[in-house]
Amino acid sequence: MGRELVHSLSSPIHSMHTFSYGAIPQDNGVLFSVYSRSATAMWLLLYNHVDDTEPSEVIRFNQEYGRLGDIWTAFISGIGPGQLYHFQADGPYQPEIGQRFDKRARLIDPYAKALAGNFQPSPDGIVRPPKCVVVDDQFDWQGDRHVRHHLADTVVYEMHVRGFTNSETSEVDHPGSYLGVIEKIPYLIDLGVTAVELMPIHEFPMNEADGTFTDHQNYWGYETLAFFAPHRGYATSREPGAQVREFKEMVRALHEAGIEVILDVVFNHTAEGNENGPTLSFRGLENQVYYHLEQGGKYYSNYSGCGNAINGNHPVVREMIFHCLRYWTCNYHIDGFRFDLASILSRDRSGHLVPNPPLVEAIAEDPLLADTKLIAEAWDAAGAYQVGSFSHIRWAEWNGRYRDDIRRFWRGDVPSLGDYATRISGSSDLYQKTGREPFHGVNFITAHDGFTLNDLVSYEHKHNYANREDNRDGENNNISMNFGVEGPTDDPAINAMRERQIKNFLATLFLSQGVPMLLSGDECRRTQRGNNNTYCQDNEISWFDWTLVDKHSGLYRFCKELIHFRLNEPTLRQRNFLTGQSDGVEKLPDVSWYNVMGEPVKWEHDKNCLMCILGAKHSSRRIKDGSDLMIMVNTSPDPQAFELPDGIKPKAWSLVIDTSARSPLDIFPKRDGTTLFPRVAVLPPRSLKCYTRKVGRR
Repeated sequence: MGRELVHSLSSPIHSMHTFSYGAIPQDNGVLFSVYSRSATAMWLLLYNHVDDTEPSEVIRFNQEYGRLGDIWTAFISGIGPGQLYHFQADGPYQPEIGQRFDKRARLIDPYAKALAGNFQPSPDGIVRPPKCVVVDDQFDWQGDRHVRHHLADTVVYEMHVRGFTNSETSEVDHPGSYLGVIEKIPYLIDLGVTAVELMPIHEFPMNEADGTFTDHQNYWGYETLAFFAPHRGYATSREPGAQVREFKEMVRALHEAGIEVILDVVFNHTAEGNENGPTLSFRGLENQVYYHLEQGGKYYSNYSGCGNAINGNHPVVREMIFHCLRYWTCNYHIDGFRFDLASILSRDRSGHLVPNPPLVEAIAEDPLLADTKLIAEAWDAAGAYQVGSFSHIRWAEWNGRYRDDIRRFWRGDVPSLGDYATRISGSSDLYQKTGREPFHGVNFITAHDGFTLNDLVSYEHKHNYANREDNRDGENNNISMNFGVEGPTDDPAINAMRERQIKNFLATLFLSQGVPMLLSGDECRRTQRGNNNTYCQDNEISWFDWTLVDKHSGLYRFCKELIHFRLNEPTLRQRNFLTGQSDGVEKLPDVSWYNVMGEPVKWEHDKNCLMCILGAKHSSRRIKDGSDLMIMVNTSPDPQAFELPDGIKPKAWSLVIDTSARSPLDIFPKRDGTTLFPRVAVLPPRSLKCYTRKVGRR
């Protein structure tokens, strides 16, 4: 007879994910393990100090006793956490068949848990990358666990760790750092977001491969050096490995505030670039395995647009990605991942897009990742566009169709009425056919890549000259509108219309079914001066200007109250697609659409105006009662009167949102705005109104 479990542990179990690669501290030394199938010799280089240009000791791996299959191992006694090291590998240099070993190259461990220092000058032609650090993963989590917000109840805030607090206007003690984010947690709590999506924090270069400094480096961080290591540049301490502790402190503090942490991960390319790039890690260990290659192996497939593409569906690379995701989930308590250019993960070892790719399916089914959010950027730079079809299992997607259709609608493009309705009701055309739900679409108007929301309504053309590429870089089709003047203006009428349009976008985003994602700073009109590709702008162009929160306090309040309205309104966070049917006697259908005459909309004839009525569903054990909502939109340049449909009593409806009104009359947190009486509501040009009524009031 089995033993019955009669009690549970009084404190949560702390799980650490370990693996047999990299540098593994043991009682009296460190075990080093590295994969290479084709290497003929392997060395371990040990350093005493970060600034050392030469190793203090070079140890050759014993090929007879230290090689297990394709894994090279060496146990070194007398060292421990904090030890600095590189690998060095010899083997064939035959680019025509994809072999690129360089005996002189100092190589970053693919499983390095931290890097220290920078690239150093290479007068002898030897590239000296940042040094790897042996790390002890022990940390006092103080009982912290994953937050586990349901995806439908999530509000994502996309932000850059450095840019969030690096401006002196942030007035934090630790600007541009993980600890600086901790200091701004009260702001995130006030705003109401439930998750931060951090732009890449995996290690990336801080200067050039020859050791020279540039003020034009990759600020965004989409040039990975080490997937298991948090970026050292966001730590306040210069002690090797300090970034590990400080990053964990940030995650722990965010979790204490109820805020999840989602990482933007770049498993599609690395910092080694194309065939002309430096040998830093993967290329010098097993180039044929880690990358997609062309023409027999001489050239790199460039599905990423960044010079190379990771061969994610090779078993060895797939194993590394699994180890990496599990490591960040277990050892850093990460709540989710957004996969940059995720369609590359859908390419087989020959580069062809395949249905149900092994890596994508396996990530979704992995038991250790079952609590994590998986979000795909479902396209790549080689023409793959899989929005709506990336996977039928669990994956959510950045909904690029939502972004484009909502922009077109509020710009006044015709026809776009049906597209707008489809997008705000959860994009069933994209996700229902694959068995997914509205919350598998991550809705956004703007993201790091493109205009900010302020610039979307202020510029019709990109202004990227600061990037030193003669304005050739960045997207040309921005679906934007400047209202008569390109860039800043003193014209009060234009400024008022721009702010109204920003409110229209924000209101649409937070009234839509699906998961809303807000770009950091859009709540207070952060501008990039018309630059829609700020990948190299580590300066005021990209940094959050905290004076804008006070300068645009009315807009900040509007955005904040929208978020709180959404989080307190179950009708906006449906778990299932809307059907147009009622779930109770004398209850409204879950969705119905009308034109300005209060008649069912004729999609082929009606153009700029739309009325949407959302009927609250019955309460359940999981979801409290919602309210009935009535949303009216007018994208035309003229005022428009809306008549209520038959059977709708006007006095029961209270105004909640009016994008045409000035603060504080643009949103009513207590839902106590004017009632919809008489039976006609007039919407000024380019505006949105939302009314609400409690369930049961008719």
